[in-house]
Amino acid sequence: MRKYTPKDNVQGKAYYNDRYWVAPRVPREEVEAGSHFAEVVKILAKLVKESYIELGQLVVHIDATENFKVLKMLKEKCGYKQCSELSAVDYLAQDGEFELFYQMMNYDEAKRTRVVCRLKEGEAIESVEPLFKSANFAEREMYDMFGIKVNNHPYLKRIIMPDDWEGHPLLKTYPLHGDEFASWYEVDKI
Repeated sequence: MRKYTPKDNVQGKAYYNDRYWVAPRVPREEVEAGSHFAEVVKILAKLVKESYIELGQLVVHIDATENFKVLKMLKEKCGYKQCSELSAVDYLAQDGEFELFYQMMNYDEAKRTRVVCRLKEGEAIESVEPLFKSANFAEREMYDMFGIKVNNHPYLKRIIMPDDWEGHPLLKTYPLHGDEFASWYEVDKI
């Protein structure tokens, strides 16, 4: 026989319960002494604000003005030969900043390192395209989608949206239904 559960106020109970799924926090681990990641942190010592291991990769927080210097040291001294991804996250509403990240790969050691920095709205970041040619389109996408200016980029212009587009679509303040400037595009009429 089933256990009895009271049926009083069933609708109200469902309404007042927390129905939204909250993702669990990913555990952070300390960098172990003597490991490959400990050597990387030692080489970048003065430039690192915070470092930890998350999901088996090193995460290093740096100052946004030092991004070129840090990535150059990772490439030349630590063996990280590829920047596989870089992008930004819009935290303007909470902190008034963007979070930029660079996903670095070291194929000799089979290790990954994520370099993270914070950038205030309206500030510019230094281009890493001279170090990693793969950063060219990713920096253009970051400019196009978030409006983040990239200094010393060889060809900084929109890459996805038309040149006359108003606004930056990946900002959380961008309207979900588009805007009045988008109404004349033929794609919207199909």
